[in-house]
Amino acid sequence: MSLRLIFLILSLSFSSIALGAAESALMPGEVIQGHAKLEENCKECHVRFNKDAQTGLCADCHKEVKVDIQKHEGFHGRLEEKECRTCHTEHKGRNAKIVVMEGNNFDHAKTDFPLLGAHQKQEKVKCADCHAAKKKYREAPSVCNDCHRKVDKHKGSLGPDCKNCHNERSWKETKFDHSLAKTHFALEGKHVNVKCTKCHADPAKFKGAPHECVSCHLKADKHKGQYGKKCENCHTDKDWKKIEFDHDEKTKFKLLGKHETVKCVSCHKTPLYTKEKKTPTTCIGCHRKDDVHKGGLGTKCETCHDEKKWKVTKFDHDKDTKFPLLGKHVTTKCDACHKPEMKEKKEKLPLTCIGCHKKDDKHKESFGTKCESCHKEKDWKTISFDHTRDTKYVLKGKHEKVKCVACHTGKLYQPPKLAQDCISCHAKHDVHKDKLGKRCESCHSEKDWKETQFDHGRARFPLLGLHIKVECKKCHQTQLYRDVPGDCFACHKKDDDKMHKHRLGKKCESCHNARSWKAWDFDHDTRTKFKIDGGHKKIDCYACHKKEMDDRVVVAKTCDGCHDNDDVHRGEFGTQCERCHETSKWRTLRIGVGSQRRK
Repeated sequence: MSLRLIFLILSLSFSSIALGAAESALMPGEVIQGHAKLEENCKECHVRFNKDAQTGLCADCHKEVKVDIQKHEGFHGRLEEKECRTCHTEHKGRNAKIVVMEGNNFDHAKTDFPLLGAHQKQEKVKCADCHAAKKKYREAPSVCNDCHRKVDKHKGSLGPDCKNCHNERSWKETKFDHSLAKTHFALEGKHVNVKCTKCHADPAKFKGAPHECVSCHLKADKHKGQYGKKCENCHTDKDWKKIEFDHDEKTKFKLLGKHETVKCVSCHKTPLYTKEKKTPTTCIGCHRKDDVHKGGLGTKCETCHDEKKWKVTKFDHDKDTKFPLLGKHVTTKCDACHKPEMKEKKEKLPLTCIGCHKKDDKHKESFGTKCESCHKEKDWKTISFDHTRDTKYVLKGKHEKVKCVACHTGKLYQPPKLAQDCISCHAKHDVHKDKLGKRCESCHSEKDWKETQFDHGRARFPLLGLHIKVECKKCHQTQLYRDVPGDCFACHKKDDDKMHKHRLGKKCESCHNARSWKAWDFDHDTRTKFKIDGGHKKIDCYACHKKEMDDRVVVAKTCDGCHDNDDVHRGEFGTQCERCHETSKWRTLRIGVGSQRRK
């Protein structure tokens, strides 16, 4: 870099510093407190060598004034174009007033709020009343309600636009368009001459004034609210006493017969147009007290009656209902079936006998609810039910005299179905305790329960011989029957104790038979493997059968089994004694036995 260029740069730098110092030294005085932050930097408000640029810099800070000038609104927007410093001279000290307003001579028409009417009177309205201290002039309120809120008798209920009714000349002078376009209540007829305070009694509630006639004419309402609040349905604002109401056209209830002469209050006893309780349109709505049936026949009075004559009825029970009246029902009073309490509970009228005669049901529904199965309308006590004809269970013997409730203990037409077997009814009487099964008819019959027709020959123990004459209880000590054993020994044990003492076993039938206990035909030779011959024929049975036996009789089959003590040979010749000895006589030897021994 050349020395000339370096010298030039240093010269310019020293020049700038010198100019800044010179500007500070030449400043005419301190700026106001609001501009104090900008005082050290002159270029915030000034442009060197260009005085015309100063106004633009002011507008950059005071943006709201700039907007007014651009839109030609407000005080600054209506002024001729000037430099800001013309009116606002600075550098006169911190407490200087650079905004000087000539209060009394200020032309307020140049602002957005020209002073009109009473606002022009300086003795009443002063600048300070609207322009508060330490606030910009532009921040002064421009709406009536901002200043007059405290004296607003309406308490804000009509909104902040006071000018809709009031003007600046006199606050008490009002001008209001009450037409339907402006309000919801156009003044017509006699309402035109009515004073405002008649309806708007509270100044604070002009906006919420009622629109209904009854709101103002409640005291004059001779109906005392019985016709509702819509007075205009009958009355007009031209003449209150003139009634213009056609009941047939304007309602769904045409006045017919005697209704034409009935007074309105007779039906309209409650507020007419309330949703809670509308005027009834049914007969019962007005004639409930006159209902001699007390609701038992329902609420459709027109079914039997008409408006011409109440006492004349036109109801045919046989044609108009699903329940034709037969027998004694013809002379029965209506309220006997059509009871008021049923209507109150919203219960439908029953079409079955039990629906009306439940209290008369002596069976307590054990025979079901189909009373017509047994009874008829002609005579309740006459029974027309034939059990043999109408059921699959024919009544025989003593069943013909048994009371129905003896078998029909439950509800007849409801599950489970009544069983048709004997045991279902006679389970408590079954002395056999179900040991003989459930087919009672196998032994018993309907003629006499105690008479039995049991064939013992078909049982496991057919009765033979003397058993036929023996009473049942001799063997069947209990009525379980099947608990009796089928062997002889079970019944004749006592007899065996006296005679055989159990030495011949328990199979009595081996020797005895049912024809006669004493006649026995046991053949020892053919029925056993031990033939009795010789000397054995004279020996008593108990000589061999000495011990008690069970079902199987076990006795020694060899000579040695009984004659062991008589063996003089002491077993030298073995145990087969019959090889040498004969049973007829012990000492007699068989032929050839002795010679053979001697050899």
